[in-house]
Amino acid sequence: MQITAFDEVESLGAPIPCRSLDPEVFFAETPADVEYAKSLCGTCPVKEACLQGALERREPWGVWGGELFVQGVVVARKRPRGRPRKSEVVA
Repeated sequence: MQITAFDEVESLGAPIPCRSLDPEVFFAETPADVEYAKSLCGTCPVKEACLQGALERREPWGVWGGELFVQGVVVARKRPRGRPRKSEVVA
């Protein structure tokens, strides 16, 4: 068995969200759920190692280290389903 940074941090008692919650949260479909998953990574003690590992493995999709991967590329936000609006909506 290989010991990882995740195992070392867990042994110290620090909670790791992706190991204590349903993993499906980090592979959500809706933009709101993706933002929720990203927020869970905010206080994770291995956030940087997780992101670096995902980049090295070229993860195809999901939330890794607080960033969203779509087709292997980090993107800022997940777009909702459907066609984009023809004109900007004034907030």
